[in-house]
Amino acid sequence: MSIVKRILCLANSKKLSGRCVAGREVLDPGPGSWIRPISARPNEEVSEDERQYQDGNEPRVLDIIDVPLIRNQPHACQTENWLLDPEYYWTKVRQAGWPELQRYVENPATLWTNTRSTFNGANDEILQADADALPNSLVLIRVSALELKVLAPGAAFGNPKRRVQAAFQHRGVRYALWVTDPLFERDYKARADGMYTLGECCLCVSLGEPMQKQNGESCRYKLVAAVIQREGMRP
Repeated sequence: MSIVKRILCLANSKKLSGRCVAGREVLDPGPGSWIRPISARPNEEVSEDERQYQDGNEPRVLDIIDVPLIRNQPHACQTENWLLDPEYYWTKVRQAGWPELQRYVENPATLWTNTRSTFNGANDEILQADADALPNSLVLIRVSALELKVLAPGAAFGNPKRRVQAAFQHRGVRYALWVTDPLFERDYKARADGMYTLGECCLCVSLGEPMQKQNGESCRYKLVAAVIQREGMRP
């Protein structure tokens, strides 16, 4: 028997061959807990078939959705994980707007721990052992200004692949995190390399899967899984 949870979709981001979908439960008293539907596959990504509505469309950020789930299945810091029921469609109830979204914004003292940065990033890396001891892996924050940088970080080493990076401040601390929001990534990769300034935004920030570094360390990286502009405009 499925457990149907109603969530406000706050991310539908890239993950390997599928997506990472996440949101907060919509309850009558107010915003509930974070929920990240996952598949039973080893990497837990959600396929196109698994996340579809009956009409063939798929969830967009700010959709309010009924999602059939089987059970809570936390793993390390990803305490928000719920195993999805692949036998049933997801159902869109309606779409939320910017004013309603503000009820779901959080204001943590910090985005987990800020002790490590990669060459191109800022406060974007956490050792896996430290990350796995954290109580959560998702947060929704509001920033007064956001910069999106388009660059090829490996160009000096012969890798021409371009990426989109989000630079912002949260409670006085600077962050530079890779963007995995597919709509913003596609839109900004179509532009020239450089820095683009956006106004006030909400950001869904996530801790990604562990990654092995060349020096043998295993780390999790903070990612911007969704960008939501104040005027509600998305690519």
